Amino acid sequence: MLLLIILVLGLVTALWVMLSYNSLISLKNQTLNGWKQIDVQLKRRHDLIPNLVESVKGVMKFEQTTLTQVIEARNKAISAQGIAEKAAQENVLSGALRQLFALVENYPNLKSNENVAKLQEELVTTENRIGFARQFYNDIATQFNIAQQRFPTNIVAKTFRFKISELFEITDAKDREVPKVDLNLK
Repeated sequence: MLLLIILVLGLVTALWVMLSYNSLISLKNQTLNGWKQIDVQLKRRHDLIPNLVESVKGVMKFEQTTLTQVIEARNKAISAQGIAEKAAQENVLSGALRQLFALVENYPNLKSNENVAKLQEELVTTENRIGFARQFYNDIATQFNIAQQRFPTNIVAKTFRFKISELFEITDAKDREVPKVDLNLK
């Protein structure tokens, strides 16, 4: 009888370890998938930027510093490794793109240029997709992290050396500022 109880307890424990491990593997792979979705949108963004720069380069002769900053930020973002570094470099790139878009507004012939407008729209759409992909990634990575920290699954996570996933965070104080909107007609 005692042998049967020990056997049942051993079987229940083995089943629990297996289910916990499989659950962690599932969350880990969903997190990796979330990261790959971000990566796809970042590649799309990186591919659009040189076209936009080429489209505005001739007209924006006096703004070469901004164009150079955009290209340098793009190159650093492409070569960044790891989620934290990539997020930081992508934030720098976003800032450079915002600056470029603001300057384009000062050039009426660029604002009316169909190619520039189309590329800007593509980039804005891509920025939205990146935002949604980051949100999905952060959601699933948070679930994965919680599962690794919650008792008793944390025992399985430590045993099999699962690692906490990094989250995308806003690191630039300017991005945390609430935009000021002035709707007064002057």
